[in-house]
Amino acid sequence: MILLDYIMNLSIFSLMVSTPLVIRSFIKLKPFKRVQLWGGIYGGIVSCFLVMLSFQQQGYTYDIRYAIVILIFAYFGPMAGLITGGIALSARLFASGHWMPAIIGWSIIMIGFSIIHLFTKRLTPVKKCFYLYGAYIVIYLITVPLAFNVFRDKPLFHLQYVLFVMFGVMLGGLLIESYLKLHRIITEKDRMEVSLAESEAKYRLIAENTSDLIKIMGKDQLISYFSPSHEQVLGYQNNELEKVELCKYIHPDDIFIFQNTIKALFEKKESLSMEFRFKHKDGRWIEFESRCMPVRGEQNSVEYIVMISRDISERKKAEGFLLQSEKLSIVGELAAGVAHEIRNPLTTIKGFVQLYKAENSSIVYNDLLLSELERIETITSELLSLGKPQAVQLNRANLRELIEKTLELLSPEALMKDIQFIQKFEEAAFFITCEKNQLKQVFLNVLKNAMEAMPDGGEITIELRKGAEGNCVISFQDQGCGIPEELLPRLGEPFYTLKEKGTGLGLMICKKIIKQHHGSITYQSKEKEGTLVEIKLPMVK
Repeated sequence: MILLDYIMNLSIFSLMVSTPLVIRSFIKLKPFKRVQLWGGIYGGIVSCFLVMLSFQQQGYTYDIRYAIVILIFAYFGPMAGLITGGIALSARLFASGHWMPAIIGWSIIMIGFSIIHLFTKRLTPVKKCFYLYGAYIVIYLITVPLAFNVFRDKPLFHLQYVLFVMFGVMLGGLLIESYLKLHRIITEKDRMEVSLAESEAKYRLIAENTSDLIKIMGKDQLISYFSPSHEQVLGYQNNELEKVELCKYIHPDDIFIFQNTIKALFEKKESLSMEFRFKHKDGRWIEFESRCMPVRGEQNSVEYIVMISRDISERKKAEGFLLQSEKLSIVGELAAGVAHEIRNPLTTIKGFVQLYKAENSSIVYNDLLLSELERIETITSELLSLGKPQAVQLNRANLRELIEKTLELLSPEALMKDIQFIQKFEEAAFFITCEKNQLKQVFLNVLKNAMEAMPDGGEITIELRKGAEGNCVISFQDQGCGIPEELLPRLGEPFYTLKEKGTGLGLMICKKIIKQHHGSITYQSKEKEGTLVEIKLPMVK
C-alpha cells in the first residue's frame, strides 16, 4: 500500500513539474520578472499537493515534497528554495502533528542547502541536484531515525523513502533538462532561421542589384538560376534562359574552350577563369570574363558551379586602342625615318626638273611632273607627321573638283585595266574646308584599292551627295572580290592588310586624315559582291 502511495506521489509530481514546461513550449511568453519568486511559489504549490497526497505512518506524515525543494534550490537558487521550503513546511504542519521534528529537520535542511549552494554556484543544476540530494540523505538519516528515534528498527522503510525522493529528483530533473535542451534547440533553430533569412536577403540584394551576371549550373550543365542582371545586360527574361543549354548562346568559336573549362571544374574541383562571347537578344556578341567556382556536396563531389561573369567589352576596346597606339607609335618612328631618307633624293630630282623646265618651257609634261613631285613631297610630310604631328592648314575648296582631278590622274591606269569610273554628283559644288593634298591622297588610296580588287575590270561608282546634319557623303562602290564581314572592323589597323604585298599603312593614314578633317570613314562589304567605302565630311555653312 505504501508503494502505491509513493507511485501516486511520483505521478502527480511529474504532472505538475511538466505542466508549466509544456505550456511554455506552446505559448511564447515574455521572460518573467522576478522569476525566482514565482518559481518558489509554484514549487510551494506543488509541495502542497504532495503533502495532500501523503500517507500516515504511526502519526508521522510521509511524502516526496523535498524532491521539489531540491529541484527549486538547484534551478532557481536559495531564495526560491526557501520560499518553496516554507510553503511545504506550512502544509506539513497543517496536515499532521509532530511539529518539533518537522521544524528542526526543515531548519537543518534549509541551512544545509543554503551552505551547499554557496559552494556549488558555478556547477550545473544537475550537479547541484546530486550534492543537494546527498546532503538531504545525510541530514535525514541523522535526524529522523537517529536523533528523533523514528522507526529506527525499520531501515527498509527509510531506504524506501529516500529512494522515492531520489526518483522524484531524477524524474523532475529529467523533465526540466529535456525541456531546457529542447528550448535551446528551438531557440538556436529560430536564431539560425533569422540569420539565414537575413543572409539570404543580403545575398539576394547583392545578386539583384549587381551588374555582374550570376549563374548556377548543375551536373547536367543546365542553368538553374540566373541573376536579374541578365535582363539588363543581355536582354533576356530569366524564364527564357532557365533549364537551357548555355552553349546555344555562346559564340561557336568559344564553345570548345567553355566546355573544356566546365569539364575541368568538375574533375579538378578548383576555381577557374575563362573568357567567352555571349549572344545578346538583339544578335550582337558581348565579351565576358567569368570566374567559375565549384560547390561541393556529399562525398566531396561537385554538385553545382557558380559562375560570376563581367562584361569586358569596354576593357577589350581599351586594350585594342592601347595596342593600336603602340603600333602607331612604332609606325610613326619608322615612317619618319623612311620619309627623311626619301626627301633627300626627292629634293635633287625636283631641282633638276625645275632647271629643265626653265630651259625647255615648251614641254607640256614639266608642270605635271612638278605637280606629282610636290604630291610625293606632301606624302613624305604626312609620313613625318606620323612621327611628329603637325598643325594642318585648312582652306576652302570644292570637293567635286578635287574628286574630278583625282579621277583624271587615275584614268590612264583605269583604261589599261578595263575599269570605268561612273560619276554621280548631286550638285555642281560641295564646298568644304580641307587640306587638298591630304584629301587627294585619301581618294587615291581608296580608288587604287578598289582597282586592285578588280583584276578582270568593271565599274567603280563615285557618288557625291548631301548627308544629314550639314555633311556631304562621298561613296566609292566597286565590283571587286569583297572583304569578309568579320574582317571589316580591323580595317585601318597598323600593319593589317589583305593584300599579298601590302604594308597595312594606307587605310591607317586615310583614317587619320579624315579624323583631322572632323569626318568619318566606314566600310561595307560582302564577298564576291564588292565593297562600299563611305566618307562623311562637314560642309561649309
